[in-house]
Amino acid sequence: MSKLGFLIDMDGVIYKGNQLIPGADQFIARLHENDHPFLFLTNNSQRTQRDVAVRLQRMGIDAREDQIFTCAMATASFLSKQKPDGTAYVIGEGGLLQALHLNGYSIVDTDPDYVVVGEGRTVTAEALDAATRMILAGAKLIATNLDPNCPTASGTRPGCGATVAFLEMATGKKASSMGKPSPVMMRAARKQLGLTTSETVMIGDTMETDIIGGVQMGYHTALALSGGTQLTDLDNYAFGPDLVVESVAELADPSCNLETLFGLPEEELSPAEEPSPARHRGIRRQVQLAHK
Repeated sequence: MSKLGFLIDMDGVIYKGNQLIPGADQFIARLHENDHPFLFLTNNSQRTQRDVAVRLQRMGIDAREDQIFTCAMATASFLSKQKPDGTAYVIGEGGLLQALHLNGYSIVDTDPDYVVVGEGRTVTAEALDAATRMILAGAKLIATNLDPNCPTASGTRPGCGATVAFLEMATGKKASSMGKPSPVMMRAARKQLGLTTSETVMIGDTMETDIIGGVQMGYHTALALSGGTQLTDLDNYAFGPDLVVESVAELADPSCNLETLFGLPEEELSPAEEPSPARHRGIRRQVQLAHK
């Protein structure tokens, strides 16, 4: 049987705010013990791989730098293939700047090939003015993600998507987005793990980014209710995850067969075990079957 690999969102799945979600460390430990390849995915372009890994380690998560995949990395890799050794005007911080440098890009203040937008304290009126002029002069607008806002210790602040919306309105140009749920990031993460589509599981807490991104790529998907999504919210969407769990702690139990949860063909299920038309309503039965 093929070895499943996992793409794992962090905020709302592994931690919430600055608190570890109970059992998340045990789930990651299980993936290590059973040699399941995995990556932590984040739409935060500010932090470097090392920054993210250290944060996870301080929460008790066994994470290496090479197990972190950010939207900044996806953006930089994509641009390096589109225009090697190009130039960019950047509205963003360290993680984005480092990723671009590592992919052969130069950061400039005039006549760039691309205007690349992340999030952080560099979003100023002056930066927006400059970016607007550059886009109107021919630079392509690139968004590391389109998240409208992002949570911080001091409260919610405007996200990359809000900045990009401003620039789109000011210039009449449409941005290309690289982060979740874009296929750019979802495909690049899978390829980094060396997985096929059928071997890939996306675990997240957000329908609009994590789950739709996985569904569009044909990956297995699991929604964790430990973030902000409620089970009843799923009725508002035309798509649904393959699995719903209260948290990834449910997947940490060694008696829960991950291959059964995500890899068993539906034709092998008995009629009494078939998922219901609204797939999320049959999830508890699937979890119970996996423990048998």
